[in-house]
Amino acid sequence: MTQQDTITRGTPALETLQVTLVIGAEIRGVRLSTDLDAAVVDEIKALVARHKVVFFRDQDHLDDRGQEAFAARLGDLLPHPTQHVREGTSSLLELDSSHGGRADQWHTDITFLPAYPKYSVLRGVVIPETGGDTIWANTTAAYEALPSALKQLADTLRAVHSNAYDYAAQRPKATEVEKRHYREVFASRIFQAEHPVVRVHPETRERTLLLGSFVQRISGLSRPDTHRIYELFQGYITSPENTVRWQWRKGDVAIWDNRATQHVAVNDYGEAHRVVRRVTVEGDTPIGVDGRSSVAIV
Repeated sequence: MTQQDTITRGTPALETLQVTLVIGAEIRGVRLSTDLDAAVVDEIKALVARHKVVFFRDQDHLDDRGQEAFAARLGDLLPHPTQHVREGTSSLLELDSSHGGRADQWHTDITFLPAYPKYSVLRGVVIPETGGDTIWANTTAAYEALPSALKQLADTLRAVHSNAYDYAAQRPKATEVEKRHYREVFASRIFQAEHPVVRVHPETRERTLLLGSFVQRISGLSRPDTHRIYELFQGYITSPENTVRWQWRKGDVAIWDNRATQHVAVNDYGEAHRVVRRVTVEGDTPIGVDGRSSVAIV
């Protein structure tokens, strides 16, 4: 842990410990619930904007409905467009390792929609004794690290995102259960959206790279050129000094700015059981540096 802040603007103190200088902070002294004062919720949003992802330990009091109800304090909820929600909830998605729920590719949540989520709220339910961490990357810092010539190139590009991507190529070690889940559930209905590769964040006004594993192609480029350009920019995003790694415990909650991050679940726990549950909050349609908005294609 690094720098420590205490937030006191007329609210109960929230102890905030940076995990790295680039991304990530742990917030202590708060019990997530629908009863939180509006000023505290606003402080949490401000901390998410600043640190990109924030973590809360010891939130074991939350069940599915409690998690969903708290997430609704951050904005209107967005159910996943193809996957089933948990019974008794309106939008909660379960990621269960025994049913193909291993999100082990770098991605930003649901970018195959033109207005993808602005926040994701993830809760640890069943955590392996070892392994199963999640890593987040700061896509704003990645853009800022680009040489000026690459910034100019990125500013002009647009990319098509889809849930119909080359799953076999990206996950060559996937089990038959995982492949079937992809075909029959995740890709049961096809979505495509074209986004700017660089979006302007609607709150911070920062420029942030918008890529990840749902990218199908870069508009106007061949498949080989798409691959080369994608890998170039993606390498800046996932550079180790641009990331934070969280070691889960049961009852942990992570909230991240889905407009300024990518993340990956580390698939290093073998046949051990891992279950996390996620709620996403509706986002806005991205706008590029040139003022053009994202558009739905399919």
